[in-house]
Amino acid sequence: MADTHPPDGRRKGTGNRKGRPGRRPARKPDRKRPFTGKSQPSGRPGAPAVSGETPAAAPRMATPKNIALPPAGGTRHAYAAIDLGTNNCRLLIARPDDENFTVIDAFSRVVRLGEGLAQTGRLSPAAMDRALGALKICSDKLRKRKVHLARSVATEACRQAENGAEFVERVARETGILLDIISAEEEARLAVLGCHKLLEDGSGPALIFDIGGGSTELVLIDADTAPGVPRIVDWESVPWGVVSLSETLGDEVDSHAGRVDRYSAMRQRVEDSLARFAARLQPQKQAPELRLLGTSGTVTTLASIHLDLPQYNRQAVDGLVVPAERMRAISQKLAGLSLAERRQIPCVGNERSGLVVAGCAILEAILDLWPATRLGVADRGIREGILRSLMASEVAPHLRQKELH
Repeated sequence: MADTHPPDGRRKGTGNRKGRPGRRPARKPDRKRPFTGKSQPSGRPGAPAVSGETPAAAPRMATPKNIALPPAGGTRHAYAAIDLGTNNCRLLIARPDDENFTVIDAFSRVVRLGEGLAQTGRLSPAAMDRALGALKICSDKLRKRKVHLARSVATEACRQAENGAEFVERVARETGILLDIISAEEEARLAVLGCHKLLEDGSGPALIFDIGGGSTELVLIDADTAPGVPRIVDWESVPWGVVSLSETLGDEVDSHAGRVDRYSAMRQRVEDSLARFAARLQPQKQAPELRLLGTSGTVTTLASIHLDLPQYNRQAVDGLVVPAERMRAISQKLAGLSLAERRQIPCVGNERSGLVVAGCAILEAILDLWPATRLGVADRGIREGILRSLMASEVAPHLRQKELH
């Protein structure tokens, strides 16, 4: 496996709390594991490159003695991606399959790593224990599947938390998994890499967004690039995800009017954070055709409600295109319901009932920002982006031209 060495004990978190609220610079890579790729920004300074030829950050690779090679006979290597977010821990293990990959194992668990972070600025002991429990399962799966190469990333909760770096070191000691606390721009790059194939055909500019637990990333894609080769023109990350926004606005109220007011306040928070990005998007918004693609639990949940599914069905949702106004209507209906009423809705249930309203507020702010008439839905993102990067750099260089731009 790739994630077998604990991080260098000399490496510490930055603890710089200045600048944008809730931001921590991503940790620098361990110098004992030199990166093989180079960062090549496009668009505004700091914009991440999507091209597989110039990845923004190469994966951490184990020394040869720690790579579990497949048995003799030409069996294809297994690759793994772990995404530890503010709300969920997700694992995907796959093998290359021509110009794509075949998933051989997957795991997802709600760990609520960012619970209470908005109030304390730290990861709580209970939240860290939940995440560690999930990561131990991931570690077992990596060994069982004899994973050849893996990359494991942590996002906004660990970027923001004062004790994020300490938690990463604990994860390495207790699970053998070496987490990368990636930057917001790298998170945006990986999300685009994982889902851009689902963009609707067309010549208009495209916006791809990922609503997370602790932040939301938005990426503007150049409309003039060749098919299958998205070039990032501009991007933005705001410190509002379904967990951080819910906790900042406080507990829900009992009255319908109070719920509507709380929802309006959520939308305003997000719109204020997006104001500068909105100004930069003005020239592109004049185009006659705007494309929009979202990847998150929020958009997949709303798409499931749109389809009136009795239970979640990834095959029905991934790649679906829904009228934007329909997504608005569903969002506003959910915002007016009580917590108990939302729990009764299939595909919302107990797990998402407390957070989906914040996701709806973020989505509506994005629809105001980018008034596309249709919204593409993706049930894929960072993990798939990691896998494509790993496979292209390691075993399938021909995919760089066809799959990873």
